[in-house]
Amino acid sequence: MYKQKQQRSMTLTAAAVAALVPFAAACGSEQADGTGSGSVGADGPRVTGVRWSIDSVTVDGTTHRAPDAAHVRIDDGGEAAGSTGCNSFSARAAVEGEGDRGGDGPRVRLSDAMFTEKACAQTPADFEKSLGRALTTGPLTTRSEGDRLTLTTDDGDTVRLSRSEDVSLHGTKWAVDAPGQKEGKGRAHLTFDQDAKTVSGRLPCNHVKARATVSDGSITLGTPSTTRMMCEGSLMDAEKRLLGFFDGKVDYRIDHETLTLTSEDGATVRAVADQ
Repeated sequence: MYKQKQQRSMTLTAAAVAALVPFAAACGSEQADGTGSGSVGADGPRVTGVRWSIDSVTVDGTTHRAPDAAHVRIDDGGEAAGSTGCNSFSARAAVEGEGDRGGDGPRVRLSDAMFTEKACAQTPADFEKSLGRALTTGPLTTRSEGDRLTLTTDDGDTVRLSRSEDVSLHGTKWAVDAPGQKEGKGRAHLTFDQDAKTVSGRLPCNHVKARATVSDGSITLGTPSTTRMMCEGSLMDAEKRLLGFFDGKVDYRIDHETLTLTSEDGATVRAVADQ
């Protein structure tokens, strides 16, 4: 499964699926009973909405350090996604059972995983192979210690994770994903100012500024004030689409360095932290 080839997508076997997401759900409740699926036990560690960095995997007593970019996350709806630092994956995940006060969590199960295969010099093949083995041998039990989570197979192999902090909404320059624009200096971007309660930046063509009030996972955006430049048609079309998010309320979600805005009519736009 982890044989490296040119990049492509594949559907994993049931055994492989049983592992590629568990470590995302890795923070859930207690032993699996085969019935429940959920997100968080009342006394256990949080599973959903957390971006977990993969720190290492230990198989047969040999520990392999993970690449810095290796991570996983499971959302409230039971969808999980992540990366080995080279290959990306997505799957459906269920956290079964309830956590206890001692830090022991649930067993985790998943299904319908998709995994890419490509060769990356910065990601050792031994790491991916060991990770694949640890995650696909069967159900994983979980144990939390503060912001760290350990997944353990029935054979005693382990995958160690740590909570990865999300970038702040305010003060971050968010590079907006808009069609037709070029990478670099002229890329659309937005910055939210917490004290002034404003958002300002550049659209694909014009500069923009508006009121921005943040509350409980949503942002109320005021009427935008923009410059009056004219650009080529594709940029103006993209700008019109982005302006549609203003003068109303949008939901927002931050996943580490990615910001997703969702308007009331279901339209979405994504931006990444420009560092």
